Amino acid sequence: MTQSHTDPVDPVAAYVDISEHPEMDNQPVAVGIDRFVKTVGSIVMWANVLLVGAIVTQVLFRYLLNQSFPKLDEIQWHFYGLVTMIGISYAMVTDSHVRVDLLYMQLNKRAQRIIEVVGILALLAPFIYLMIDQGFDYFYESFRVNERSSSPIGLPARWAFKAVIPISFVLLAFAAVSRLIHDGHALWVNRANDQKGSGLRLIFISLALFGLVAYGLTFLVETTEEKLVITMFISFIALLFTGFPVAWTLAGVGVIFCGIAYQFDSGSMNWTGLEETLTGLDYLALGAVVNRIYATMSNAVLVALPMFIFMGLMLDESGVAERLMTSMQRLFGKTRGGLAITVTVIGIILAASTGIIGASVVLLGVLSLPSMMQQKYSRSLASGVVAASGTLGILIPPSIMLVIMADQMALSVGDLFMAAVFPGVILGGLYLLYLFIVSYLNPKLAPVPEGAVAPDWAAVRDVLIAVLPTFALILAVLGSIFAGIATPTEASGVGALGATLLAVGYRKLTLKKLVNVLKSTFNTTAYIFAIFLGATVFSYVLRELGGDALIEDMIGSTGFGPHGTILMILFIVFLLGFVLDWIEITLIVLPLMRPIVAGLGLDIPGFDVVDEPTLIWFVILVAVTLQTSFLTPPVGFALFYLKGVCPPEIKLMDIYRGVVPFVLLQLLGLMLVFFWPALATWLPAVAY
Repeated sequence: MTQSHTDPVDPVAAYVDISEHPEMDNQPVAVGIDRFVKTVGSIVMWANVLLVGAIVTQVLFRYLLNQSFPKLDEIQWHFYGLVTMIGISYAMVTDSHVRVDLLYMQLNKRAQRIIEVVGILALLAPFIYLMIDQGFDYFYESFRVNERSSSPIGLPARWAFKAVIPISFVLLAFAAVSRLIHDGHALWVNRANDQKGSGLRLIFISLALFGLVAYGLTFLVETTEEKLVITMFISFIALLFTGFPVAWTLAGVGVIFCGIAYQFDSGSMNWTGLEETLTGLDYLALGAVVNRIYATMSNAVLVALPMFIFMGLMLDESGVAERLMTSMQRLFGKTRGGLAITVTVIGIILAASTGIIGASVVLLGVLSLPSMMQQKYSRSLASGVVAASGTLGILIPPSIMLVIMADQMALSVGDLFMAAVFPGVILGGLYLLYLFIVSYLNPKLAPVPEGAVAPDWAAVRDVLIAVLPTFALILAVLGSIFAGIATPTEASGVGALGATLLAVGYRKLTLKKLVNVLKSTFNTTAYIFAIFLGATVFSYVLRELGGDALIEDMIGSTGFGPHGTILMILFIVFLLGFVLDWIEITLIVLPLMRPIVAGLGLDIPGFDVVDEPTLIWFVILVAVTLQTSFLTPPVGFALFYLKGVCPPEIKLMDIYRGVVPFVLLQLLGLMLVFFWPALATWLPAVAY
């Protein structure tokens, strides 16, 4: 998709177009199922509007009338649970789930469909059966005892909320059947266009290589459980390269290795020559993940996730960025690299109001790249600055990544938000310094546009008028969190409402744009939550096999010392970022590191105020490291979204070359935080 500089910009619509992949097969039964699932999703997605209302109402009652209503708190996570659980089937029929595209995109459509059929039958179907069966039992037991809220003044009929689990997986089963029908019909018709590209040989070769690696690594450990842990991890990585969605690969591998562990427990695998195990894993034990999924659905911290997503997308639709782009171009008009500097400054401002990387990159791309090409900017520099500036939102609060990290590491969201402020601003400052220097040393990279005029007070006034409403919203959201006035969940709801009011005030909000924001919020939250589901199963089985203890022993036995151990972990995270998305690393790898880092005995300054300063510092280091994953090929999501909106003259290699300096700057920022931990821990200490 390309766009000229005169076309109206609808970044969220562009983001939706890139994220969703329409099904080209028109088999009537499957199309009917798709319509049914999409209709259910299109109704349920409006619960996000009700969620905003519930949060804002609770805030008003609490702070204006000094009253609290537990029912409203519970209604919030009921809406959150409903949206996320129903959304996973919607994400499946729109093919919006996260996948590793390195090999997958080289395959022809026929090979991709074969992989999907095998993946659904071997990985997803067992998980769906488990969740429907065990989820129904979980719901029925609650219904039998007429379970209600644990609070005497909370909501009755808790069983109705628990019924969402089996219902949502029945809907997911419909979506999976639809995909199978589409794939089967397309394979039967065997269109000529479906055979353009590579076949499955590449996948078989990669799986064989991973199999050899797994076999070799098993000789490094002794017990059967340890061999199963290594094989499980390598199997997960190997299957990711088939391109099957990450969420269902996680879930399927977890279910399969639970079955393998049960066979070893029962002595059925003695023929392998390996010792029997005592893992205790079986079908009923795996059913315990239903309770963990319910705990995730009712997690008050994670309610902020769809609200911050909604807030960011609504801000993108509000026209704030267009106003900033127009006014700041006048301000930096005579400055070398002025447009690139403008993009970076807007990226920093947007980062403090949204955590949606894809939407930010799309917005900055459609706003600035055509103008940069017109002004004869270097293609590499232009694409690099857009990609890097768009990724700042994953670190600068309010960041959805930090919300999830806080949940996984049992840390305060507010503390992590405050800890990320200086590292995020430092990265933005490094980007600006780099642009000033390269533009001065090589003016051809970012020339001053012809006819540029020096800024006047009118330009300064226009910038202030454009930026002040956004700053007011940022202050209301982050300021209320930092001052302890509101919880992150409360602030997220108020921020979502504030962004909507900005869009109304700028006369940019239409029903179509509201639907686009709701749809994108629904889809984005759903595929993140789907990875939560898969990671819950995977992590449960991995821990029961002793995976956490094995990883702790392996890292502890390196003898690198406390700081060397931290650097080794960051290096592993950096390498994983080339092939994995931040969500998988945050949900699987990060929690395994908690006991290791906590036991290192590092003396990180907490100024006698901050709880667990070492963990806060470590999480910020991981967050900065993971920011590089958005820019490192082949899985860098910023590159993927940027390629979808950049002008045709910008090639993929231009983008790859353009992001290299910014990855190096991110690593420089990482080193600054590593050597000066107070950059992460000072602000949380001062805030109290």
